[in-house]
Amino acid sequence: MTSQTLQKVDHSALKTNQLIIISLNILAFILNLPILAAFVALAMGIGSALKVPGFGFVYRSLLKPRGWVKPDVLDDNPEPHRFAQFVGFLFMAAGSLSLFLGLNLLGWSLIWIVVALAALNAFGGFCVGCAMYYWLARIRVPGFGKQPPAGIFPGMKPRAGEKI
Repeated sequence: MTSQTLQKVDHSALKTNQLIIISLNILAFILNLPILAAFVALAMGIGSALKVPGFGFVYRSLLKPRGWVKPDVLDDNPEPHRFAQFVGFLFMAAGSLSLFLGLNLLGWSLIWIVVALAALNAFGGFCVGCAMYYWLARIRVPGFGKQPPAGIFPGMKPRAGEKI
């Protein structure tokens, strides 16, 4: 691993984002509301463009100020998380478009992939999109320059209090 400067990343904001994505997509599926899935895709797309979690505003304006969710700020790279959200946005956009075109099996399959990967991250601490980012960096794809924090398997959540 090369030495690099890590930034402070609030993993509570990331987890809140993932839990909202999971919840809204499950609700969209149960109620058969492709428009709700499209809304999730839009939020993820806007978040990607602004370089923030798509539903981070819920954490920042509601959950964190009321003390309902405590910050979990860790030394990490924000770029892999942004990349993961962008990949999720692409899957959500393709899934939503498929649903609007009547390709229900394809559409819901793409959306359930996002749900499954967001759940793996939220509940298991492993971010597949982050791992993809680090693997792309490892093979020196332009635009992918960060390495995982020292001692952390690519895609795993850094541990609190880890000496870096």
